[in-house]
Amino acid sequence: MTIKRSTLRKFALSTFLFTLPLNAALAQDTAVADRLKAALAAQGVDISWTGVTGDNTSMVLQGVAIKPAAEKEALTIGDVKLEGVTAANGGFDIGTVSTSAFEHSKDGVTLNLSPFVIHDMTVPADGATGPLGALMIYKSAELSNMTVKVADKTAFSMDGLAIKITPPADGKAMEFTGTTEKFNADLTLVDDPKSKEVIDALGYQNIAGNFEIAGTWQPTDGKMELSKYDISVENAGTLGMTFDLGGYTMDFVKSLQEMQKKMAAQPEGADNSAQGMAMLGLLQQLSFNSASIRFDDDSLTGKVLEYVGKQQGMSAKDIANQAKAIVPFGMSQLNNPELTAQVTAAVSKYLDDPKSLEVSAEPPASVPFALIMAGAMSNPLDLPKTLGVSVKANED
Repeated sequence: MTIKRSTLRKFALSTFLFTLPLNAALAQDTAVADRLKAALAAQGVDISWTGVTGDNTSMVLQGVAIKPAAEKEALTIGDVKLEGVTAANGGFDIGTVSTSAFEHSKDGVTLNLSPFVIHDMTVPADGATGPLGALMIYKSAELSNMTVKVADKTAFSMDGLAIKITPPADGKAMEFTGTTEKFNADLTLVDDPKSKEVIDALGYQNIAGNFEIAGTWQPTDGKMELSKYDISVENAGTLGMTFDLGGYTMDFVKSLQEMQKKMAAQPEGADNSAQGMAMLGLLQQLSFNSASIRFDDDSLTGKVLEYVGKQQGMSAKDIANQAKAIVPFGMSQLNNPELTAQVTAAVSKYLDDPKSLEVSAEPPASVPFALIMAGAMSNPLDLPKTLGVSVKANED
């Protein structure tokens, strides 16, 4: 299944449905509309609409179109309805925001979205000085269904997306969660012969699963923690990731938005090396606290060992023993005997009884990104020690 990058980028625009077009509904107040349009333009997004109906408490934005700076054409997403609009501290509170059902087709691929519904959205006043400054925020949102079709076949579908956000207040960090009831993917549409052979051998022609995300962000000191990012596939396993960063402050966010705007404004084919260096400089404001990646097995490992064994005329147990023997030699290149012994023991334990395998990095103290980048260039073999890398198997 081959999908052009431009098509995927168009589909990605649909993720703006719950933020970008909402602000234009305040167009009846020209000053507010102009400020919001200017703020979004600073983030590299243009918004337009064909009309506004209703009153100052309930209104419908008609014919909304959005266009990030990197795109040549705007994407029309239809009408957006706002209900329960009230003035608040120089800004606006919006009780409910709902988009229209959305469909977009290009290059034989069709994206369908059910109405996206947002609850309790706050649009701060110009020059707001709260924890999030002038950034908008909402408390919850739902998307009932999303489907991606290739020709007349459903390649991917997702049901029951739910997002919840607790705004920062009284010195406490913002909290956020996201879940889905289920997603489904039809892997028979994959057209690469080698990939298709592996998919068929493992029995994953059609997969189902769900994902769950949770984290916190303290905008005052920039501590950003993703405590859960789990993607689970039935009869395969769960891949989970976490990270904890420092320095992700409001000033950093504003600088990043400005940098992205400048890079998007560059003509196609232009030299972006100066912007790339500036981006590296911006990233040096961040610090690394910890990160991890973990896989909890639900039969995938055994299936892979069986498949590789059949390819080589060996048993799954022989393949596992072969892998255990190879690991120490591969790890020896790091010249880190302690980590080599740890990885060897963890891999052996996992292959003997596949339950979970986790790689984590947790230095004793926060490490500036500048130090990480310098170490990667001067002595990359020392990075595992700098970051406190460890590996464990079959542990909670």
